[in-house]
Amino acid sequence: MSKDYLLGIDIGTSACKVAIFNKNGKVMASANGDYPVYYPHEGWAQQKPDEWWHAVCGAICECLKTGNISGEQIAGVGIDGQSWSAIAIDHEGNVLTDTPIWMDTRAQEICDRLNNEIGSENIFNVAGNSLQPSYTTAKILWYKENMPEVYNKIYKILQSNSFIAYRLTGAITQDLSQGYGLHCFDMRTGTWDEVMCEKLGIPVDFLPEIVACDKVVGTVTEEAAAQTGLAVGTPVVAGGLDAACGTLGAGVIHPGETQEQGGQAGGMSICTDTYKADPSLILGYHVVPGQWLLQGGTTGGGGVMRWFEREFADYERSRKADTGKSSLEQLNEIAEAVPAGSEGVVFLPYMSGERSPVWNPYAKGVFYGLDFAKTKGHMVRACMEGVAFSLRHNLEVAEAAGAKAEVLRAMGGSANSLLWTQIKADVTGKAVVVPASDTATTLGAAILAGVGVGFYKDYEEAVSMTVKETRRHEPNPENKEVYNKTYRTYRDLYESLKAMMVRK
Repeated sequence: MSKDYLLGIDIGTSACKVAIFNKNGKVMASANGDYPVYYPHEGWAQQKPDEWWHAVCGAICECLKTGNISGEQIAGVGIDGQSWSAIAIDHEGNVLTDTPIWMDTRAQEICDRLNNEIGSENIFNVAGNSLQPSYTTAKILWYKENMPEVYNKIYKILQSNSFIAYRLTGAITQDLSQGYGLHCFDMRTGTWDEVMCEKLGIPVDFLPEIVACDKVVGTVTEEAAAQTGLAVGTPVVAGGLDAACGTLGAGVIHPGETQEQGGQAGGMSICTDTYKADPSLILGYHVVPGQWLLQGGTTGGGGVMRWFEREFADYERSRKADTGKSSLEQLNEIAEAVPAGSEGVVFLPYMSGERSPVWNPYAKGVFYGLDFAKTKGHMVRACMEGVAFSLRHNLEVAEAAGAKAEVLRAMGGSANSLLWTQIKADVTGKAVVVPASDTATTLGAAILAGVGVGFYKDYEEAVSMTVKETRRHEPNPENKEVYNKTYRTYRDLYESLKAMMVRK
């Protein structure tokens, strides 16, 4: 039976996405598997990795069934996943505790102490990233200080994609692009720095071998085949960071090309072939060899609209049958009726603290400028604009660091909103190109598998065959002045309020 297809797995924050692609990047079948985020205390956000695995198994089985595809036809499997997990497993591969995820900020005090004891500049000079509680580093040390019964049983610490690769193959690995989550990772050389491991108090034995993202790390085991429907012996590559795979799936493989992210989180990734670090931003290796990604990662992306829809769209949900439009489509329509700048309503999208470039785990979401004349439409549009302002803020910091973006290539569910995409173009003053937004991340994972197993000869061929441009948004100069003014208000709001956004 010919092996005509590639399978991509994306471990997102609210769900896994699985898709099967042909060589031209066409989606032959896709499926999602939901799982919750647990918020047991303020500042905590954690998930159960075994729930990821069960969701992945179900989604793969559904894909194979709906696509009428045999597991024998899959040439390779690629996996991407959310950043900064700290999945503690024992020698038998059992998960020892829920993993804090990228939104979790419980370890702020540990970061403060280490930045003081070791020196924040010394840590940054090795890792290319400032030490913040969202990263993997402090989460491991949090286990040590608060869960010794877990810490003493740890064999390895895995990331989200390497955990799924382990469940599929039994191989324990650490891909290059996820290395940036640990501050004992030398960002210039892509290797573990054992001296910094010792200073931080992280045993180097906890850290798996670093491998290239397109390296075949193993093949599907009999046990995994029984659970997923994949064929025993199917090659699985290491995979990588979701944002990096999404960047690949959006067609960003050359220096200067930039991905704009519109999933649960927001932000951007600028491709560079030289080391460019800034303490306010995030630097990691691209999944494409020889490249880095200078990233801005925010907590407020598409998740802002999902939150707003969940809490305030009962009316729109009730009218879905009558209008034939989803609640999100209806919210888009009422936002579109509001002028640019939302007539003075400004939203700070710091819904789980904020990451770059403000790095404040206690930052809060804020609506400013409400009065009796304002409507739900004003609030919806202000949400969209607030996320766009956070994107602009990151782009400005990146430009000051020497990485300028020219055109943004959008990915994620937010790119399905023509209004929101146009707002981002107008706010940033940059053209936004939209490839196949819903599948960019899983496509990137699949491309890694394709290159790894020889399905494609290189990344140039893979991108040229698979990435298609669906539309392009040019900035509207008429909106520039109003957005420049509103952006100044956005920046001033945080500066005025940040003294209140501290740990209580």
